[in-house]
Amino acid sequence: MTSSEKKCILVVDDTPTYITLLHMILQQKYLVKAAPNGAIALEIVQKTPAEINLILLDIMMDGMDGFTVCQTLKENPVTAGIPVVFISGKEEDADRKKGLSLGAVDFLLKPFSADTVLETAAKYIK
Repeated sequence: MTSSEKKCILVVDDTPTYITLLHMILQQKYLVKAAPNGAIALEIVQKTPAEINLILLDIMMDGMDGFTVCQTLKENPVTAGIPVVFISGKEEDADRKKGLSLGAVDFLLKPFSADTVLETAAKYIK
């Protein structure tokens, strides 16, 4: 499969280690773009919304948090259809419910396994 045939996942996390880890897990099957914060993530998605097939989004980030990013994406008709999966160390049920209520399709906890990430990506990328 050539890189032009691969579906694209945007990874948004302010921890470089998680960006690197997710890139390593996903790169064999997907094209992976990365954003170190919410503002850059929104720029990437707004410039190339048709290219992004899934967003893996951290909740706790400096500046704009993941909840705000998700809400902004879901309020825009051009980006509202892009599936968002939160990946977070926040285990509280209230955070999971809030993320899903804002339009996220799933919620993964850190630390995560490679298999779980790949299964989740395959579930939401058509």
